[in-house]
Amino acid sequence: MNAELEYSVMQYRASELRRAAAEERRAREAGKGLRSERRNRSVLAKLLSS
Repeated sequence: MNAELEYSVMQYRASELRRAAAEERRAREAGKGLRSERRNRSVLAKLLSS
């Protein structure tokens, strides 16, 4: 493979890895948000039931 083609393939792979990492990070942050909402709801439920 010539050097220019190898470089283009390497750039493409790097951009795909960055995109996948960003998606994973967004998914993890969304999961954290859902967990904290659940925790807040359970605290609210305890307060209302007492």
